[in-house]
Amino acid sequence: MVHFVGAGSGAADLITVRGKTLLENADIIIYAGSLVNPDLLKYAKGDTKIYNSATMTLDEVVDIMKQGDTKTIVRLHTGDPSIYGAIREQMDALDGLGIEYDICPGVSSFCGAAAALRAEYTLPQVSQTVIITRMEGRTPVPEKEKIRLLAAHNATMVIFLSAGKTKELSEELIKGGYAPDTPAAIIYKATWPDEKIMRCTVGTLNVTAKENNITKTALITVGNFLGNDYALSKLYDKHFTTGYRKGVTE
Repeated sequence: MVHFVGAGSGAADLITVRGKTLLENADIIIYAGSLVNPDLLKYAKGDTKIYNSATMTLDEVVDIMKQGDTKTIVRLHTGDPSIYGAIREQMDALDGLGIEYDICPGVSSFCGAAAALRAEYTLPQVSQTVIITRMEGRTPVPEKEKIRLLAAHNATMVIFLSAGKTKELSEELIKGGYAPDTPAAIIYKATWPDEKIMRCTVGTLNVTAKENNITKTALITVGNFLGNDYALSKLYDKHFTTGYRKGVTE
């Protein structure tokens, strides 16, 4: 049995209870060594075989899963494996081999970034939409998902895998419709012990990244959710009637 496990956003204690239990009982762990906190491996048994997939190809990863088919295997991915986890290709390979698997969700780094910022992505009358995306690099993006087109919504954006392209990112965001003074933030290694938060604007993304030597392992958030203006929620408005509470009329 192969368990795809989300390692969480960084801190070792932000893995789910289920994920921790799976690690503790694993005979084999294949972990994304370039991104997963190595402290998570301390949950493993003393005789667990551990492989770092940062140095491996897809075929090599699947081969280990095939050889360990009678054992409990944890495939440990960063954050939540459903976001930029490259798990579909692994699951398809396992389907072809007739090997059973399941998925244990994790706390994504975009959730960890919001916690680090002490921010709410979906503020009334500011933004009710969160766009999770990335700049185009060696991995292309569909034509309709170019940053410039997504920026036209002026919604909250959380941008992965783009810390090394902040100059191009800033230009595309502005061309797409964000004002240069729109609030932004770069969150380096959210929830890790060496977490760093850099608040800036869309127009100063590149200079901020350069001044702080940020080229990878950082999320970029953009939008007026980082500002100070918003409307109060109707959910807790004393005048608003809900299924659990009658509103007060004055």
